[in-house]
Amino acid sequence: MGFSELFLSANGRASRLPSLIAAVVLLALAALYEALVEGMLPRLLTGWLVYPVLIYCGACVLSKRLHDRGRSGWWAALILLSIAACWPHPANFLDFAFFLVLLWAVVELAVMPGEPGANRYGANPLRPLAPA
Repeated sequence: MGFSELFLSANGRASRLPSLIAAVVLLALAALYEALVEGMLPRLLTGWLVYPVLIYCGACVLSKRLHDRGRSGWWAALILLSIAACWPHPANFLDFAFFLVLLWAVVELAVMPGEPGANRYGANPLRPLAPA
């Protein structure tokens, strides 16, 4: 699977390493954008273009990894909401709940292996089906 498919399609499964690399790239792009765009007006004007693209790509990456764990891709919405709520740093008590969601996501998606064999989302990305 190429990175364009990983970033632009929510179908199928993705193993840990490509998903982690893609997540780091997206978070680095968001941090770089925040660092480069100074002032509220430019951020408001360009943010309407940059953030939807980052969120869409993040949803695709998370969905594929969630599929590899046998979970619905809709869980990506909760993870993305938690990232948005805690970005760039937690500020209040409710952010602690979002932090717990992110902690679950790290364990679930970065530590735990994918389901062995095929599941309802496709073949195991580490063991593709042999040609017949």
